[in-house]
Amino acid sequence: MESGESNNGSERCIISKDSSWFSQFRNASNPWMARYAYALIFLVANLLAWAARDYGHGALTEMERLKGCNGGKDCLGAEGVLRVSLGCFIFYIIMFLSTAGTSKLNQMKDRWHSGWWLVKIPCWVVMTVIPFFLPSGFIQIYGEVAHFGAGVFLLIQLISIISFITWLNDCCASEKYAARCQIHVMLFATTAYVVCLVGIILMYIWYAPEPSCLLNIFFITWTLVLVQLMTSASLHPKVNAGILTPGLMGLYVVFLCWCAIRSEPAGENCIRKSDSATKTDWLSIISFVVAILAIVIATFSTGIDSKCFQFRKDDTPAEDDVPYGYGFFHFVFATGAMYFAMLLVGWNSHHSMRKWTIDVGWTSTWVRIVNEWLAVCVYLWMLVAPMIWKCRHAGSTGES
Repeated sequence: MESGESNNGSERCIISKDSSWFSQFRNASNPWMARYAYALIFLVANLLAWAARDYGHGALTEMERLKGCNGGKDCLGAEGVLRVSLGCFIFYIIMFLSTAGTSKLNQMKDRWHSGWWLVKIPCWVVMTVIPFFLPSGFIQIYGEVAHFGAGVFLLIQLISIISFITWLNDCCASEKYAARCQIHVMLFATTAYVVCLVGIILMYIWYAPEPSCLLNIFFITWTLVLVQLMTSASLHPKVNAGILTPGLMGLYVVFLCWCAIRSEPAGENCIRKSDSATKTDWLSIISFVVAILAIVIATFSTGIDSKCFQFRKDDTPAEDDVPYGYGFFHFVFATGAMYFAMLLVGWNSHHSMRKWTIDVGWTSTWVRIVNEWLAVCVYLWMLVAPMIWKCRHAGSTGES
């Protein structure tokens, strides 16, 4: 019996040489391979939403026959994005409800998550088509709800990133790797701070060329203040969290500030790229493709990081435990469906965007800025919270 279980476990980790990839994939023998299939479906949904927005009016003439499309115009443009997003959301929320709570391999839920593709792919196609038959009012309601869902996705992604940075710092500071990683930590931290400083200088040059650019000057200067605040808090004697985490967090907040300013509508005097903003050049196309891939990669990497949300972390999982939380994985993709819709419509379902653009508009700018400030608040709380709990515990012990 034990040898049978051992062989069963090895089959899940190693693809045998004499079996084809398709049979492994079809028979649900590899849940790690299944996640790539879900990511591929998510990528296709992103591309369909983009096609409905930018090229739907010329390609989807058949939609004029659909009653819910009002002659086709309500199924294209920004509303077409929302309809594709809704279908993607329904598919992943169904997967979330049907796989949540899966803890062991070889259960029925595990097989459903990793296999049954001849059922799930047609199901996804049907879910993508159904929203195009729904009335416009319902889609607008979904667009409002998607603002909240996209915010949840950003929050999950933020916690995941901070958790990874903290884990990396703890790993380098552990007794096992402290001596070996000391030089690497100093090198990475120094590089991070140099990149932060260079990024802030370049943003001043590119996006605040005149003293009248007060908003951009505020965004950039406040980002510099936040980087200094995180560094000071991390190096405080009572915290002593090292220099690596604030350096990496500095990179993250500088990146968010850059994304926020880049999201400002073209034509603003403080953005030098506005002179050529009406053109679609190869750089715009490359930037758009990279942004789409970044959405998929961010959703994929966040979805498999369910352990950072577990209150009890088991250091010695059993061999038959699932490799990642299936329910959490699908929930992240469901909220990610709302998130990519918001990026493609600029967080405004009534906002028309140019071709090959993504996440442009003042709403997008402020969403990025608030996300940056929230990231700093969460990081500072993670530094200060242990001290607060320690003081409260000491106080309660002293009173007793």
